[in-house]
Amino acid sequence: MTPQELKNSILQYAIQGKLVEQRPEEGTAEELFQQIQKEKQRLIADGKIKKEKPLPEITEDEKPFDIPESWKWVRLGEIVVKTIKRGKSPTYIAKSNVLVFAQKCNTKAGYIDLSLAQYLDEKKLANYPQEEFMINNDIVLNSTGNGTLGRVGIYRNSDNPNNYPLVPDSHVTVIRVNKSIDISFVFYTLKYYQPILEKLGSGSTNQTELSAGTVNVLLFPLPPLAEQKRIVAKIEELLPYIHRYEESWLKLEALNSRFPDDMKKSLLQYAIQGKLVEQRPEEGTAEELYRQIQQEKQRLIAEGKIKKEKPLPEITEDEKPFDIPETWKWVRLGEIGNYKKGPFGSALTKNIFVPKGNGAIKVYEQKNAIQKNVYIGDYYITREYFDTKMTNFEVLPSDIIVSCAGTIGETYVLPENIERGVINQALMRMRIFSPICIPYFLVFFNVMLKQNAIAGSKGSAIKNIPPFEVLKNYLVPLPPLAEQKRIVAKLEQLLPLCDRLK
Repeated sequence: MTPQELKNSILQYAIQGKLVEQRPEEGTAEELFQQIQKEKQRLIADGKIKKEKPLPEITEDEKPFDIPESWKWVRLGEIVVKTIKRGKSPTYIAKSNVLVFAQKCNTKAGYIDLSLAQYLDEKKLANYPQEEFMINNDIVLNSTGNGTLGRVGIYRNSDNPNNYPLVPDSHVTVIRVNKSIDISFVFYTLKYYQPILEKLGSGSTNQTELSAGTVNVLLFPLPPLAEQKRIVAKIEELLPYIHRYEESWLKLEALNSRFPDDMKKSLLQYAIQGKLVEQRPEEGTAEELYRQIQQEKQRLIAEGKIKKEKPLPEITEDEKPFDIPETWKWVRLGEIGNYKKGPFGSALTKNIFVPKGNGAIKVYEQKNAIQKNVYIGDYYITREYFDTKMTNFEVLPSDIIVSCAGTIGETYVLPENIERGVINQALMRMRIFSPICIPYFLVFFNVMLKQNAIAGSKGSAIKNIPPFEVLKNYLVPLPPLAEQKRIVAKLEQLLPLCDRLK
């Protein structure tokens, strides 16, 4: 049960006479109703209110639910001391001594806020009889629009510390009930009725209106006055518990919504710490794998495919972020791959792009990494421009392209059948030396490198991937190759289960 459903349930029990017991000594609602009618006749005789035509008799078919025998079904218009009606369309002015109560003053948070009121042009005061000025304990009912229609509040003098005269605007209905009725009981009853009042509105989708006539004939379950007060006391006794329930419910909802992603992060963290699968001595060590990687790197240097770079700093114990198994090895990112940022923006501008075909070379864009698709996009450069200026930015099958501006760290592994092309300025190319399991590297990338890249990125409005000097020094926990593959297989088994929890 949601907090709102719990509130509605308590209010429903309250207005059906099920929240507190009935006590014979408290009399009946019929007796209370007769007192109200006598008071109404006195006010008519004194000229304080106008006599109105009787409201329709209540039929059995109209009654929405059963109420105790000591209660009475009445129409709302029968228990008020002022005709139920909406305010007038005001003429506003920058400053005056009269405020206009608008729907927004009856806030969603449940309190009245007159700082949101505007000022009435006092030249129009003649249009407002004294009875239309709002007084203490007037009930206000929002009567226009979707989402706000039927919202109920109680105006009290304490809401108006400057004691400004106050009139309602045309989107607010004022209900001034007889003093022989507990105002809070009326408030909670109308609070329960709010969804019903929304349905009773009429008009266009964006401008639904609740007429005063509809409010006037609304059925109202009337208990004896003493029981009204006991019902209100019970509701207000329960409200703090509902509030605490709501706080706990919201925390639980937040936990439930985070749980799949938190579980996924935990699995990935376990994976790169060597805790997801067991270590097997027969699979060798990461040190042996590391030597093979360095041999591959030297081969590429000897063939002129990559440049020789100065050695990266030794890894100190203080740098290591967590413990890894003895068969693993901490290495630096620059030791296991070759990285290339896309060209400066001036190298790939629209004035050099050409149509596809005739040997044109594709330009891979940031959206290829973000949307995991190498086929979208339609920028091309000539073969001549590629040969003279862009060969260093070429991508090959199994290269990883990385979004490195704006949406940082999104990756895509280029498939075997890619169209020949180059990266643009919003991408970085990662070419991981063999033998490394590319999917394992991406696990590491998504857990550590992406987070570090975002945290260390430069720029304000648009973030950018950090300089290569920073990237190359990031630490990578390297397992033996066979274990990398087993880690990937286990994640492929478990991660879809996390997604199914959403």
